[in-house]
Amino acid sequence: MEDTVKRFKEHLEKMRAIDHASGVLYYDSDTVMPKANAEAFGRTMSYLSGEGYKLGTAPELRGYIDAILAAPDKVDYITLREAQELHRQFAKLERIPIEVFTEYSELCSKAQLVWMEAKVDNDYAAFEPYLSKIVAMTRQMAEYTDPDMEPYNAVLDGYERGLTMEVLDEFFALLRNKLAPLVHEVMERGRKLDTSFLKQNFSIDKQRELSKYLMEVMCLPMDRCTIGEVEHPFTTGFSKYDVRITTHYHEDMMASNVFSVIHEGGHALYEANIADELTYSPVLGGGVSMSIHESRSRFFENIIGRSPEYVNLIYPKIVELFPEQLKGISSEQFWLAINESRPSLIRTEADELTYTLHIMVRYELEKRLIAGTLSTKDLPAAWDEMYREYLGIEVPNDKEGVLQDSHWSGGMIGYFPSYALGSAYSAQFRHSMQKDMDVSAQIASGDLHPIVAWLTERIYRFGGLKTPKDIIRDATGEDFDPNYYIDYLTEKYRRIYELDK
Repeated sequence: MEDTVKRFKEHLEKMRAIDHASGVLYYDSDTVMPKANAEAFGRTMSYLSGEGYKLGTAPELRGYIDAILAAPDKVDYITLREAQELHRQFAKLERIPIEVFTEYSELCSKAQLVWMEAKVDNDYAAFEPYLSKIVAMTRQMAEYTDPDMEPYNAVLDGYERGLTMEVLDEFFALLRNKLAPLVHEVMERGRKLDTSFLKQNFSIDKQRELSKYLMEVMCLPMDRCTIGEVEHPFTTGFSKYDVRITTHYHEDMMASNVFSVIHEGGHALYEANIADELTYSPVLGGGVSMSIHESRSRFFENIIGRSPEYVNLIYPKIVELFPEQLKGISSEQFWLAINESRPSLIRTEADELTYTLHIMVRYELEKRLIAGTLSTKDLPAAWDEMYREYLGIEVPNDKEGVLQDSHWSGGMIGYFPSYALGSAYSAQFRHSMQKDMDVSAQIASGDLHPIVAWLTERIYRFGGLKTPKDIIRDATGEDFDPNYYIDYLTEKYRRIYELDK
């Protein structure tokens, strides 16, 4: 068994190296790579994905896994969990022909670069053929991996184990029934908030300085975390020792960058605080699921970042950097402005209260795309129609509509529900944290280390060692309950809009 484990770990190290190389190339392609290199980049990524496929389906790996699972008492718990997770992944991956797997990887690599240009040029027609193929191949691979499941359920399960359309339909119905009346009340009875001062010219160089400050306040380890600039912000972690966040700067929307950095910083804190013994594991060395990961980013972006205590903490620095733009504007005015609730076009700019409506649009469209009842050619019209129905606004162009997100270009169909679930998880985690400390007082003190320590002890350090359900249950003492999210939003927005006066 000792020799088997040694060979198993050596095999995992090869898998990790392929993941690492692919990840660095992906980060490079989004940040600094010349777009003319798209063809070579796609070919390299196709080769690496092929090598990763071979390692992930190698007969010797199956032999190591079978031997470990046959004698679980002979190995340590981390090795056992690696074998268990790989066994589950192996069963899916080996059903996909290698030529299909590598074709899909190359397709997504090219599609992402096409999408970047298509968004800038407002040219959905240039991107549509790639998206059509991505949808078809996503459905095809779901049928390979989980032939007995509805294809979209199989896709969802890849991001959150056990997640189904039935679960999400019930979840979103609850949010609609409980939050829609509050949205209408805010629109009809809520006081008018002044947000005009947020739309000025804010130096990008000064915004870059602000980004570094925000990262430090969040307790991000600056010797292990960097920040880049991209069209659509994301975070990637190669290990706890190399975590990279990105942002996008708008001269006329400084607050956009503030919450982009805080959101991505929330992801980075997760990756940077995984236990040392897990960090180099290609199986357990990252976040356990997309929804748990999004709960970490949404927790910092909204529950901390949009709290009055956090605004009071960072506002002096913001005023120091932008004294003319914010002359005469108090911390409370800034807090109210960044929490304004109103229907909007862009998901990443949406307020907390209407955010889930953006996710519902994408969820409903994805279901139809994978079911084959909506074609990619008709997608922009369907998108525009649902924005009229769900948010009551007109979409002026595809750049601000169907082309606004990068996810579909990277093959990440099924990811979007993670944002809504993550937002709901974050409220439940806050409720539990409040039992151990006064969260608002801790934020006001300017020292977020106790908050990060609480999250590390209960969530971060476990990486992929636990299941998402176990993370929630062990951290909060109960199963997932979306009512904490509803209660949090109701209390917050009734206060902001003075609805009880």
